[in-house]
Amino acid sequence: MYIVAIAWIFVALMATVTETTVVGAVLTFLFYGLAPLSLFVWIFGTSARRRRLAQRPLGEGVGKDDGGNAGGNQ
Repeated sequence: MYIVAIAWIFVALMATVTETTVVGAVLTFLFYGLAPLSLFVWIFGTSARRRRLAQRPLGEGVGKDDGGNAGGNQ
């Protein structure tokens, strides 16, 4: 997955370099580079996020002091 992301950023940067204006270059990099790449990484990272969530112990975080102050409510 990461080799595809690196290659896509490279292609987007090369397309950005060929633009004639700075505004065109920025928009090209955002809409042809970062936007599709972020969608790609989010979609293909879903299975890894689900695996990490499934491997986490069920009681994690329960009963631990989070450093918050409930004041007089407790």
